[in-house]
Amino acid sequence: MRLTKINIWKAALPLLLAAASSFVLLPQRKPVLYIIGDSTVKNGDGSGRNNLVGWGSVIAPYFDTTNISVRNHAIGGRSSRTFITEGRWDKVLADLQPGDYVIMQFGHNDGGPLDDTARARGSIKGLGEETKDIYNPIMKKQETVYTYGWYMRKYVSDAKAKGATAIICSPVPRWIFKDGKAERSEKGYGGWAKETAATTGAFFIDLNAIIADKYDAMGADKAKEFFPGDHTHTNEAGAKLNAASVIEGLKQLKGCGLNKYLAGGGSL
Repeated sequence: MRLTKINIWKAALPLLLAAASSFVLLPQRKPVLYIIGDSTVKNGDGSGRNNLVGWGSVIAPYFDTTNISVRNHAIGGRSSRTFITEGRWDKVLADLQPGDYVIMQFGHNDGGPLDDTARARGSIKGLGEETKDIYNPIMKKQETVYTYGWYMRKYVSDAKAKGATAIICSPVPRWIFKDGKAERSEKGYGGWAKETAATTGAFFIDLNAIIADKYDAMGADKAKEFFPGDHTHTNEAGAKLNAASVIEGLKQLKGCGLNKYLAGGGSL
């Protein structure tokens, strides 16, 4: 067969196109902020039904979402234990990539029974390595239950193994006042959250203290306006106060890269 210039170009064109495509820069993936927690972070489907809203549902406007995505994976009724045992953490991990961020807040539901027939969602109190083997009547199988600290350490270590940054929040305060002051959790889940962050190298936002200070300043009656149904779940105004408190705490974290994605730029 006689080769002509046209035939040569026809033969070479696919190779040239393939070589050129290897130099095409694909759009860079935006980092993602994943939020995990309970109903105080996302109530129901997050739409604000029954006038109940979690802070994770109203926090996105604080971020420059052209450069970072915000995904609220929190779900009501979950503890540090059941968010893992139900496979919800595995779903987040499957998508988690280097440069992403995880903000976590658990504790409100960890104090319940380990193996009751209603929810079986409690974790062992504290930070140790204690375990208890139970039969889980909800999942209908044997389960080894660990401490709150163990589960929180797992979130941090798993996130770090993926190249993500972990940020622990102490649980938001409930509307419980004693002697005119909002009840705080520094001797319970708030303190355990803080110590977990210290021992794992995670960032820590003392959300409980930041919000409790605001409740103290406004007084119990004014703070009650944020809680339309019970002493735990906030309306939209309460959720917005809590979200603003998360951002306030975030801005205090020196060296936390998430600050550069705040709308208008972070202060640190």
